[in-house]
Amino acid sequence: MIIAAGAVFRANATSCLRLFLTVSVVLIGFITCFITTSIGQAREIPEELSTLITEAMENNQELRSLEEKVQALEAEAPAAGSLQDPMVGIALANVPTDSFDLDQEAMTQKQLFVSQRFPWFGTLALTEQIAMLKALEQAKMLEAKRLNIARQVAETWYDLLFLEQNLEQNARLTAIITQILQVTETRYSTGIGLQQDILAAQVQLSELIEEDVAINGKRRLLSDRLGALLNRTDFYYQSSIELTMPEMPIPSGETLAAKALYSSPLLEAQRVVIDRSRMEVDLAKKDYMPNIDVRLSYGQRDDNPLNGDDRADLVSAGVTFSVPLWHNTKQDNKFVAAMRRLAAAEKGLKGLELSLPHKIDGILAEIESARENYKLFSEVLFFQAQQLADSSLAAYSVGKLEFNSMLSARLRLERIELKSEKFKFEMYKKLAELEETVGSPLTFAEEN
Repeated sequence: MIIAAGAVFRANATSCLRLFLTVSVVLIGFITCFITTSIGQAREIPEELSTLITEAMENNQELRSLEEKVQALEAEAPAAGSLQDPMVGIALANVPTDSFDLDQEAMTQKQLFVSQRFPWFGTLALTEQIAMLKALEQAKMLEAKRLNIARQVAETWYDLLFLEQNLEQNARLTAIITQILQVTETRYSTGIGLQQDILAAQVQLSELIEEDVAINGKRRLLSDRLGALLNRTDFYYQSSIELTMPEMPIPSGETLAAKALYSSPLLEAQRVVIDRSRMEVDLAKKDYMPNIDVRLSYGQRDDNPLNGDDRADLVSAGVTFSVPLWHNTKQDNKFVAAMRRLAAAEKGLKGLELSLPHKIDGILAEIESARENYKLFSEVLFFQAQQLADSSLAAYSVGKLEFNSMLSARLRLERIELKSEKFKFEMYKKLAELEETVGSPLTFAEEN
C-alpha cells in the first residue's frame, strides 16, 4: 500500500510539473509571437553570414558538448525519482554454538529476506522534479550559448569584411599615389617639382605597404577565430560583398526590454533556478521526516531430530524508521543552505531584470551614435573632404600648393570614407549584440 501510494503521488506530481512546463513554454511562445508581430518585420542578414551561423550551430563542438549534457541530465531525471534497489539477503539465525547443528534448536532458521527503503511521501517526486529542472536550466543555457556563438560569428565576419574593404581602399590609394608619384617625377625631371615631393610619395607608399601587412595579419587572426567557431580544419578567407546601411527604425528600449523579459534564455534559466531552489527548500523540509525501511523474511526450520516432528517455517515482517536525532548539524544546515540558494537565485533574477534594460539602452545608444556618425561622415565630411582634395590637386597642378598638403587632403578623403564604413560595420555588430541580449532575432518597427 505504501508503494502504491508513493508511486501514484510521484506520478501525479511529475505529470503536473510537465504540464506546467509545457503550458509555460506555450504561453511564453504566444507572448513572444505577439510582441514580435507588434514590432514589425524581421531584420534580414546577409545570406553568406546566415550560412556561416547555420554551420556553426551544426558543427561547433562546444554546442555539441552542451547538447550532450542536456540529454544526460534529461536521462538522469527518471532515475532520480526512482526507489533504491531492494536488498535481498540470506542469513542463519539462532544457531547453537555448542554443536552448530541446524536441527538441534527449534528457533534455528535458515532465512531469506528482502528489504526496501521508502523515502518520506513526496520526496521522490520532488527529487525527480529537481532533476528535470536542472535539465531545463541547462537547456536554457544552451540557448544562450547558441546566441553567443551566433554573435561571435557575426562580429568576426563583419570585422573580416571591413578589413577586406580596408585592403581594397589601400589598393586604390596605392594606385592613386603611384600616379601622383609618376607626375611628380616628371615635374622634377623638367625642373618644376622638388625631390622632397618624390620622397614624400615614396614614404607614403611604404606606409601603405606596412599597413597592408598589419591588416593581413589581423585578417589571418580573424580567419582563425572564425575557423575555430565553425570547427573547420582549414583557414577561412572572407570574400568581399557590399553591405548597405540599415535604415529601418529600431524598436524602443522599452519594447525590447519587455520582449527580453520573455525571450532571454538567461532570464528563463534564472527563473528555472528559482523554481528548482524552491523545490530544494521543500525537499530540505522533508528531510526532517523519517525514511521507512520495510523488511520481509522467510525462515526455514529443520524437523525435530528427536521425534521427527515437522517444524513450521516462519515468516517475519518489520518496519523501521530513521530518527533525525542530529538535525541540528544535518537537517538544519541543509535547510538553511537551501533557503540561502533560493535567496541568491531570486536576487540574481532581480539583478538581471534591473540591468537588462540598461544594457539594451546602452547598445541602442551606441547604435544611434554609429548611425549619426555614419551620416555625418558619409553625407557631410566626405563631400567637404572631396572638395578639398579636388581643389588641392588643382592648386598643386598650377604650383599654388605644396605637395604634402595636396597629398594630405587626398589621404584625408580616403580615410573619411573608410571611417564612415567603419561606423556602418559597427552598427551591424551592435545589432548582433542586441539580438543576443534580447534573446531572439531582432525585428524592426514599422513606420506609421
